[in-house]
Amino acid sequence: MSKRFYLILLSAIPAFFLSCQQKDEEILAEAAQWSTFEINLIADSSYQNPYTEIDLWAIFTNESGQEMKRPAFWDGDQHWKIRFAPPDSASTWHWETFCSVKEDQGLHGQKGKFQSTANSGKNKLLQHGLLGMSAGKRNVVHKDGTPFLLIADTPWSIPFRATVEQVVTYAKDRQKKGFNAALLMSVQPDMQAEGPAARNEPLGFMRGFSDLSEGHITQMDPAYFQYLDRLVGILIEHEIVPVFQPIFHGFGWKGLNVLGNTIVPEEYVRYTKYLLARYGSQPAFWLIAGDNGGRDPGVKESGEMLEEWDCYQQPTGLHYNPSDDYTAEWAVNNPLKHAMHFNKSFQEAPWLDFQWAQTGHSGEHLYHKVERMYENKPTKAAANGEPTYEGMNDGKNGLGWWQGEEAWMQLMSGGTMGVVYGAAALWQWKVTPDEEGWTAWASQDKSWDQALLMEGSSYVGLVGRPFEGAAFADMEKRPDLVVGEQPLLAKEGEFYISYLNKGGSIALKSVPAELDFQWYNPKTGEFTKPRRVGEMAVFEAPGEEPWVLVVRAD
Repeated sequence: MSKRFYLILLSAIPAFFLSCQQKDEEILAEAAQWSTFEINLIADSSYQNPYTEIDLWAIFTNESGQEMKRPAFWDGDQHWKIRFAPPDSASTWHWETFCSVKEDQGLHGQKGKFQSTANSGKNKLLQHGLLGMSAGKRNVVHKDGTPFLLIADTPWSIPFRATVEQVVTYAKDRQKKGFNAALLMSVQPDMQAEGPAARNEPLGFMRGFSDLSEGHITQMDPAYFQYLDRLVGILIEHEIVPVFQPIFHGFGWKGLNVLGNTIVPEEYVRYTKYLLARYGSQPAFWLIAGDNGGRDPGVKESGEMLEEWDCYQQPTGLHYNPSDDYTAEWAVNNPLKHAMHFNKSFQEAPWLDFQWAQTGHSGEHLYHKVERMYENKPTKAAANGEPTYEGMNDGKNGLGWWQGEEAWMQLMSGGTMGVVYGAAALWQWKVTPDEEGWTAWASQDKSWDQALLMEGSSYVGLVGRPFEGAAFADMEKRPDLVVGEQPLLAKEGEFYISYLNKGGSIALKSVPAELDFQWYNPKTGEFTKPRRVGEMAVFEAPGEEPWVLVVRAD
C-alpha cells in the first residue's frame, strides 16, 4: 500500500504549520485536544476536475471505540487534505481513508495514527472546545459546557476583499472591544459584479470560482481558499469565530443578481461540504441561508448533509430577510425573494439549531420578530442577525448609542443566542470612502478602516462583559419573576440580568439571598461594587440613564 501522505499539525494560524513526513508508524505524531491535525494525501492519478470528480473522507477511531468521520478537501494539483480536531486529551487515534475512486491508492485505503494530548494553549476558543447547542437549545456552548454568548460583527466581504494585514487590524480591534464572531460571505456571490481580481483595490475582488458569473460553482481556485485559510486563522487567533455563509441569497455584495437564488442544489451542497471539510475542525457556525426565506436551492439538503457529516455538530442556522409576515415592496414581483417566511423555515428540522431575524435598515427598533421566534416550537436559538447597520442611509441611520440600545433590547426580547452589529462601508470592505458600487441607502462616505472605529461598535462589544464566567446557558425570559413590566432573563437560582433603558428600579421575586448583585453601565463597561442580595427584593439603579442589573453567584 502506498504511503504517500504527510501529517501537519495546525496552530491557530494555518500559515504557521508544523509539518513532517511520517516515516515510522511507531513514532506517533501528537495533536493537542481541539487543535487541528492535518493529513495531506497525494493522488496517484490526475483528474480533469478533482473538486467535482472525487469524494474522499476518513474515519477516525480511538481505543475507547469512539468513531468520527471527516470529509476531505481538494487543495490543488493532486493534493487532498483531511483536518481533524481530537475531542479528548489522552487517546491514540487511528484513521483510514475512503475514496470514491478505489483504484487511486494515493487516496483510498491510507492509514495512520496519532496521539491526542492536553491543550496547554491560551486561546479560549480552543481551550473550551468546539461549539454546540445548550441542552435547552437557547444558547451556544463550548464542548466543555462553557456558555458562549454570540457578540457578532458583519464584515461580510473579508474573504474576497481583505488582505492579511487588514484582517490583523480588524481582528485586534474587534477582540479588544469584545466581539467573538464574524459573519462572512465565503465568496463574492453577485453573478454580475465586475472588477479586477485584486484585494485592496477599488472595485476589486478575488474569485473562489471562475464560473460563478455563469451561474455555477464547479471551477474552483484552491489558491483563493489557501489565502482564506490565513484570514480565518487570524480571526481564530483573536478568539473570533467565523460564521460561514456559502453563497448568499439576498442582496449580496452589490445587489447584482446573487447566485444563491438559482444555484444548482447539488453544487450548493458540494460547496457547503467543502467548507465543512476545510474549516470544520476549528470553531465555526454554518449559516446556510443568507438574507432570504430560507428555502433556496440546496439549503435543506445542506442542512441534512451537515447533520450527517459534521461529527462535531457545530451550530447550523438560517438568516432571513425582513419579510417575515408581509410581502415587501421589492419582493412583490420577484418570485425568487420568498416573502412571508415568518422567521421559522424548517423549524422542526433536526439539523436546524438557530434562526436569525433581520429587522431591516430603516433605523427602527423592532423587537417583535425575536419575541415571536423565542416562542416558536420546537425551540431554536434566536437572534436578530441584522439590525440597521451603523451609518446606513448615507451616514444617517443607527448611529452611536442606537446600536447599544438595539443590542440590549433584542437580547432581552428573546434573542438569547446573542447580538449582531454591522457598519455601512465595513460590511462591503470599501477600499476608499468614495469607492463606487453602492447606493446611498447601503453605504456611507467611509472606508472599511474608518467604519471600523464607529462609536456604536464599542457599545455592542460591551454587551458580553456581564456574562463572562456566568452560568447563563438556557437563560429564559422570566416576567413571572418581576413585579412590574421590566424585562428579565434568568436561569433561576443562578443568574439574572435585566436591562433598564432609563434606570429606575426593578423588583424581583425569590432571588437566592446568597447571590451577589451589581449594576453594570452598558455605555462604559464599568460595574458597581458587588453586594450580597440578602433580603433585598427591590433593586435601585444608580441613575436614570441606561443600567443593567446583574445577579449571579460570586
